[in-house]
Amino acid sequence: MVEATSSVLDALSNAGLLLNQDKRLPNIVTLLTGEAVSKSWWSHPKGRLIFAVLSDLSEHPDVLFSKLLNGKVTLIHRKLWPAFLSTALAKEPWQTRGLSFRGHQLLASLNKSNGPIKSSGPAARELEVRLLAHSRQVHTELGRHEVMLEPWTVWSRRARVKPLRSLSLAKEKLEQAAQAIGAPRSALPWAD
Repeated sequence: MVEATSSVLDALSNAGLLLNQDKRLPNIVTLLTGEAVSKSWWSHPKGRLIFAVLSDLSEHPDVLFSKLLNGKVTLIHRKLWPAFLSTALAKEPWQTRGLSFRGHQLLASLNKSNGPIKSSGPAARELEVRLLAHSRQVHTELGRHEVMLEPWTVWSRRARVKPLRSLSLAKEKLEQAAQAIGAPRSALPWAD
């Protein structure tokens, strides 16, 4: 399993971005199984390996999970964090245009908080795909999975990351990384 995690980390380090699972773009499930898996990877014979590697990566200091490409779980290597953070903190119209009332309420609560808040459902997903919040799954004492959202400013202090000063350069870096793995510009949330 250590070898599998190392292999995925190498691929992520080289590419900068990897999807968790996708039919066409480079992704962890395909790297670990050697095949494109169109259904849930949980039922794949290597499902336990995939889960173990994803669990390891979720704790790795050079890996960030976000819903950057096509609203899907995307792993982002540390080298792209300043560009990603600059984009996430941009407060551009694409981030709030069409945001639901509940999404606005959740964002307001999140912005008032100094730490993570528990959330789930459509409003939490809206914030994730618009890069308005860092999200992570946690295991509760009752054995359930819960989503915790936190402001990017809180995450960046903990991760010791500063945003790039130039938003246009930040977006360009992310667009280049996406293009390098075969993702169209339209896969990024700010693309029109």
